[in-house]
Amino acid sequence: MLTSSLILHPAYTVGEVDPRIFGSFIEHLGRAVYHGVYEPGHPTADEEGFRKDVLDLVKKLGVPIVRYPGGNFVSGYRWEDGTGPKDKRPRRPELAWGVTETNEVGIDEFQSWAKKAGSSVMMAVNLGTRGPEEARNLVEYCNFKSGTYYADLRRANGFEEPFGIKTWCLGNEMDGSWQMGAKTATEYGRIACEAAKLMKWTDPDIELVVCGSSGSGMCGDWEAEVLKHTYDHVDYISLHSYYGNPANDTASFLASSMDMDRFIRTVCAIADYVKHVKRSKKTMYLSFDEWNVWFHSHGAPFEKWSVAPHQLEDVYTFEDALVVGTLLMTLLKHCDRVKMACLAQLVNVIAPIMTENTEDGGRAWAQTIFYPFMHCSAYGRGTVLDARIDCPTYDAKNAKGVPYLESCAVYHEDTQEIDLFAVNRSLEEDMAFTCDLTAFGGKELSVIEHLTMTSDDLKAVNTADNPTAVVPEANGDAKAENGKITATLGKHSWNVIRVKMN
Repeated sequence: MLTSSLILHPAYTVGEVDPRIFGSFIEHLGRAVYHGVYEPGHPTADEEGFRKDVLDLVKKLGVPIVRYPGGNFVSGYRWEDGTGPKDKRPRRPELAWGVTETNEVGIDEFQSWAKKAGSSVMMAVNLGTRGPEEARNLVEYCNFKSGTYYADLRRANGFEEPFGIKTWCLGNEMDGSWQMGAKTATEYGRIACEAAKLMKWTDPDIELVVCGSSGSGMCGDWEAEVLKHTYDHVDYISLHSYYGNPANDTASFLASSMDMDRFIRTVCAIADYVKHVKRSKKTMYLSFDEWNVWFHSHGAPFEKWSVAPHQLEDVYTFEDALVVGTLLMTLLKHCDRVKMACLAQLVNVIAPIMTENTEDGGRAWAQTIFYPFMHCSAYGRGTVLDARIDCPTYDAKNAKGVPYLESCAVYHEDTQEIDLFAVNRSLEEDMAFTCDLTAFGGKELSVIEHLTMTSDDLKAVNTADNPTAVVPEANGDAKAENGKITATLGKHSWNVIRVKMN
C-alpha cells in the first residue's frame, strides 16, 4: 500500500475562492441549447420552453455563472437575431459548426434561463466579424435603464428592467485559424482595447475578459502582446485547455492537471511581466473559461446545415471523472489568481448533463464528471489552504515526477469545517492517507463523511438506462484521532473527506 501525508496550518493559505470558479458554458452548438436547456415540447418544459429536469440537475451543480453564446459561434454572431418576436427572427447558416441556427433562443431568453438556474451570464461579444460598435450596442441593450435606442428596444421586446450583465468576454479564441475573423495578437489587441473602452464607457461597472491563447501549447507571445494593448482596460485574461486520452494511456491522462498547473503559472508570469513594463499597480486575474476532458467525440459525423444535431457528445468514463477532479483541484489551488472558470460545456456538448430528445424518450441524467464538480462546488467555497504534501511519484510519457496523490483542502472558518478533496492516481495500489490538523489548536475532530467514487472498470459510464453505474457513496473509512485524519484512498479513486472541528 502506498502512503501519503498532508500537513495543514490555518496561517498558510492560498486565498479565498471566488464562487465563479465553478462556472460553466453554453454555446449555440449541437444540442446544448436546443433539446438541451430548451425544448418546448418536452413534458417538463416550463412556460418559456425550458426543461425543468435539466434545470434541476444544473441547480445540483450550483453553477454561479454561465458563459454564453460561445465559443466559436460568437465570432460570426449577430446578437440582434436573438431578440424580439420569435416569428420574425432569421434562420442563418452557422459557419463555425456547419449547422443552421434558428435564433429561437437569444439573450432575451437566455438571461431568463440563467435566473431560473440561479446563475449569472458571462456574455461574449463578437470581435471576429464585428467590432466595438456592435459590442457597445449590446451592452446598452442589456444594461441601460431606458431613454436610449437599444435600451428602449429591449423594453419594446418585453423586458422593462435591464438584464444587468456584469461580466463580458471580448471575443473568443481570436488566435485560432479556425476562428471566423481570426487575428494576429496586435490586430486583436487593438480591437479589444477599443471595444473595452466603448463598453466600459457605456457601463463603467462591467468586468471584461480579454482572450488569451487557445491552449497551453499556444501560450506565450500572444498573451504578452495582447496585454500590452489591453492591460489598463480589462480585468481578466482567459485560458482554454482540453485534455484527453486517445492513446489509452491512463497513467499519462491522470497527469493532465500538471499541464493545467504549468499553463496557469505561465500566464500569471506573463501578466506580471506586463504589469511591470506598464508600472501598473493592478494585478491581472485569470478566467479559465473553457476547460474539460474532450476527445471521445472528435470527428463524429452529423448532417451539415441541420438544426441541433448530435455534435461533440462525449460519453464520459470513470477515468474521465478522476481527471476532472484533479483539474478542479488545480483551479482551486490557484484561487489567488484564477477567479473564474467555465466547465465546457454544461448540457449534451462535452457536458456533465446529458438528455434525450423528447421523441427518443426525453430522459436526462448525470454523467460521471458531474459528481466531482458537484462536490467541489458544494464544499469548495472557502479558504484554500497551502498544504504540504508528501507522497511517492511516478513517471508518465507526458510528465515526470507525477504525485500519486492529488489533493486540496478548503477551510470554512464560519462553520469550523475542512473539506479535503483527493484523487489516488495509482492504478494498482490503495493509499494510506494521513492529514495533520494539529496546528488548528488541538480541537476535537470528527469526520462528517467520507465520500468515495470508485469503479473496477475505468471505462465505466452512466447512461439513460443505467444512470447510476458510477456514482459517489458515503462508504469511506476516514477516522479522526489525536488531531489527525487517517483514511484509505482506494486505487484510482475520487474522495471527499469532510471534517468538523469542535
